[in-house]
Amino acid sequence: MLITNSTIITFGKENQVIHDGAILIAGEHIADLGQTAELAAKYPNEEILDAQGKLAMPGLICAHTHFYGAFARGMAIPSEAPQNFPEILEKLWWRLDKALYGRDIRYSALVCLVDAIRHGTTTLIDHHASPSAIEGSLDVIAETVEEAGVRACLCYEVTDRDGEELTQAGIEENVRFIEKVASGQTSKLAGTFGLHASLTLSDETLEKAVAAANELGAGFHIHVAEDMADVRDSLKKSGLRVVERLNKFGILGPQTIAVHCVHVDAYEKDILRETGTRVVHNPRSNMNNAVGVADVPGMLKTGIDVGLGNDGFSNNMFTEMHTAYLLHKLGKSDPRVMGGDQVMQMEFQNNAQIASLFFPDPLGQLSVGALADIILVDYVSTTPLTAGNFPWHIIFGVDGTGVDTTIVGGRVLMRNKQLLSLDEAEICAKSQELAGKLWKRL
Repeated sequence: MLITNSTIITFGKENQVIHDGAILIAGEHIADLGQTAELAAKYPNEEILDAQGKLAMPGLICAHTHFYGAFARGMAIPSEAPQNFPEILEKLWWRLDKALYGRDIRYSALVCLVDAIRHGTTTLIDHHASPSAIEGSLDVIAETVEEAGVRACLCYEVTDRDGEELTQAGIEENVRFIEKVASGQTSKLAGTFGLHASLTLSDETLEKAVAAANELGAGFHIHVAEDMADVRDSLKKSGLRVVERLNKFGILGPQTIAVHCVHVDAYEKDILRETGTRVVHNPRSNMNNAVGVADVPGMLKTGIDVGLGNDGFSNNMFTEMHTAYLLHKLGKSDPRVMGGDQVMQMEFQNNAQIASLFFPDPLGQLSVGALADIILVDYVSTTPLTAGNFPWHIIFGVDGTGVDTTIVGGRVLMRNKQLLSLDEAEICAKSQELAGKLWKRL
């Protein structure tokens, strides 16, 4: 297939803007790119997808999300409003995840995948919890990922909060799924080892998880110092701050995703950098939960790879980029903080590095040999669009609602805003029914 008549933003090392550009897709990869006239003459027999002047960009990557969070939208918490983050966990999320069963897991994931395709998010790293239905829960989600046609890395959230038996079941679900996908044939599914957070994990559980993950050669996906409650708990348990405690048990390292890292001090940042641990920032979630503002500019400056996630918010990662750009200016009272180029680095370069832990072929760029994960976005530039200024066009002018076409591995999942891989009407109708029943069980 040959995409023609597009304004290509390549990202990657060369970071070009190609006006009236074309992209040749062969199988799952990009085989050539350049000017439309040149490639149309070079490949006269290819099927043509006319972009009609739209932007062509790499598919977006979400480095941390919770598919099951979809069923919380519009839900009334059956008690007084939470006053702080621990109460948000206890009154909302820990009630919701216990109420999830097989079909709830399936349709909450499908809703998120519809949302992802619609907004051009083609690779997602999910963190799942369903204490009432642990065994096989990752298989249910994996089936939805394969139906949708996107890429996803899955894990199960191990925690001690529901008792020893379910803690062990969570460990076993991670092990089972990681082994299953490692021996499978799909290039779009991967697994890692999920842990909730230091505040719900005992020393014994951390030791068990590390032993299991080491045998698999796997890293971890864990929430880190999201709220001061996590820090206080860690100091009480161990006399160590969260990053120090996790490092002591061997949780950190280049294969591990440390989510949030809002309340980390200078020494902990040094540990994150020295261990090569990947950090994921979730600005909308941090604002919503009122947990604080992570020192993302400081972490980037010290050489920590900080990516961007949504923590279960909508899969419009353009909105997450816009929020990251604004939040840190306000947080530091300094308009120079968090430039548009840094936001692009987080979403494309750093998220691609995180995704490469699970999907080795290049993502987050349009280049020969990269995976053909491509989105076409409706955007009419009213000022010059160049390789030097495109980050600010994306921040101030581009939104996920403008995504017209979503392609993953050369397969068109949405064209002219029409989903081709999923039945959106059926999914939304069933989701409404199941979510309503789940709310009554809380």
